[in-house]
Amino acid sequence: MLIDTSGRAGREQARPAHHIDIRNSERNRRMSRRYGRLLAATLAAVLTVGVAGCGDDDKKNEANAASGKIEKVTYITAFGAVGRDALAWVAKDKGYFKDAGFDVDIQLGTGSDANLAKLTGNAAQFGSLDLTAIMINNGNGKFKNVKAIGAFHQQTLVSIMAPQDGTIKSPKDLEGKKVGMATASVNQLLFPAYAKLAGIDPGKVTVQDVPNTGLAAALAANQVDAVSTFLIGQGGIEAGSKKKMNVMPYSDFLRDLYGNAIVVTDDYLKKNKEGTKRMRDALLKALKYTIDHPEEAADIMIKEQKAAVKASAVSEIKLMTPYTTTGSGVFGDINKDKVNKAIAILQGAGLIKADLKAEDSVAFDMVPKA
Repeated sequence: MLIDTSGRAGREQARPAHHIDIRNSERNRRMSRRYGRLLAATLAAVLTVGVAGCGDDDKKNEANAASGKIEKVTYITAFGAVGRDALAWVAKDKGYFKDAGFDVDIQLGTGSDANLAKLTGNAAQFGSLDLTAIMINNGNGKFKNVKAIGAFHQQTLVSIMAPQDGTIKSPKDLEGKKVGMATASVNQLLFPAYAKLAGIDPGKVTVQDVPNTGLAAALAANQVDAVSTFLIGQGGIEAGSKKKMNVMPYSDFLRDLYGNAIVVTDDYLKKNKEGTKRMRDALLKALKYTIDHPEEAADIMIKEQKAAVKASAVSEIKLMTPYTTTGSGVFGDINKDKVNKAIAILQGAGLIKADLKAEDSVAFDMVPKA
């Protein structure tokens, strides 16, 4: 085979070895540069995917943080800072509100109508209110955008108290006497029904407006002959008036009526059902802790409310304990049949119209299950 030394192959062979090395070096450098660019592009792609993945994780973390953020809400006590309402401060102190996702501003309530006005005006989202007072208002077309979601007290605790050294020994003895009650309170709202069933002529009883905080002083000064307040307030009334009391519960004649309940505005309930359940559970957990530890609960409340009286608070907590659960030991239960019976009682006493339904006052789907 003849080789044409004048062609490319010949020229390659004719070149000195050092020329071949230089060319190979240049080729290697070009390949290295190409490889480097390819490697850089590959690494960039990997890093881009990695960063994108981290971005997705960050978004998930942000979403998780957002779902667990603390929400600011306002809670109104039933009336002032007394034993029955100590559970609100317990829930705050023990972290139950925080665990439920809430930063709660606890405001002191001033009675049923005033509290309902604040709630319906969206000045608060949650509160403690007498369920019977809610029903009476609802049954007369007032404050319809508030619902009960769990009962603190399974029975109305409203009562009449009269000094044992006086002449009032039975409900009938109230005729011709002055009875002090807080203005527009459930005590006043229910008194006509109580009087009717107890055989009292309400026209012969003078109902005198006295703030809850002034009931004991009014008795001590003989400005009234008796007062109407929650039966669990007996210790405070006796301490303030320096007199032992005869206690006549409304429930002797008005059975099937609930006492204080956890309430929520319709606006909040519609927007946040899960939040409503968490608040309900936090409050009921605090209720249980309060009745299990009355002394500590009173101290917790007094840390925030210096004017509260420990002995009276502890007395209230102990006296309300039997009324906080059903016979089966369930906290917060509201039974629809019982509510319907209460409606019938209130209608029979002429306190509400005939068109009130249980669902108008209670969100039964929010009530804790037994």
